[in-house]
Amino acid sequence: MISYHQQAPTVAEYNHLRDHVGWSTYVDADAAAYGLEHSLFHVTVRDGDELIGMGRVIGDGAITFYIQDVIVREDYRGQGIGKAIMERIMIYIARTATECAVVGLFAAKGKEAFYERFDFIGRPNEALGKGMIQFWPGEK
Repeated sequence: MISYHQQAPTVAEYNHLRDHVGWSTYVDADAAAYGLEHSLFHVTVRDGDELIGMGRVIGDGAITFYIQDVIVREDYRGQGIGKAIMERIMIYIARTATECAVVGLFAAKGKEAFYERFDFIGRPNEALGKGMIQFWPGEK
């Protein structure tokens, strides 16, 4: 039975889910635990006890929010789980963000249309330049 929770996954679960979708995993478990513990908001999705999806929000909790790690296991996609994760995240942000707050995310390649349904806009556009990123230490 699929259930939704507002709690962080364990580091092992987090890395397992990231690996399942082809994302890098974190070797430093303490650093990953710190990052998860200091997130502003979590949504975890479980089938029984097994983590099958998640999303989290990081930021300062007032004027800057960043949606991170929206992941649904491939064998559970197409069931509305990603949409349900984002709906819960957007409710949290609507309750927490102050006027003129900025909410950002990086969409995985090919997933931009999914986030456009939640009123996210692509960059670059007439008003905003390209989004930029840096992986540490200094990957290109």
